[in-house]
Amino acid sequence: MSMQPQIQELIDKFHRKMEKDPEVRKEVEPLEKTINIDLGSEMYSMKLKDAQIYDFVPMLLPEADVTLTTTPENLQGLIDGTLRPMRAFVLKKVQIKGKIDDLMFLKKFF
Repeated sequence: MSMQPQIQELIDKFHRKMEKDPEVRKEVEPLEKTINIDLGSEMYSMKLKDAQIYDFVPMLLPEADVTLTTTPENLQGLIDGTLRPMRAFVLKKVQIKGKIDDLMFLKKFF
């Protein structure tokens, strides 16, 4: 089963939040980031600019600001709440390359 629909739903949720909350949008607007998600069997990338996520494609970007590496099962657990982010990180079920501050900042908007 592909994780693409679940990731797309997270992106849609992010866009809805940006539309509904001008204060949050103002905080996110200056950010310009590239993000990779490496699930082993699936790979995705996206870009964030002007409080919008775009170019969500099934490939990895060579110079991403943040790369999240995990399995589809662990990502599903993070999405549905059965796997807590800090527990996943400590147990090395999720690896993060890049500035952790970037990921932690973006996390609060989902």
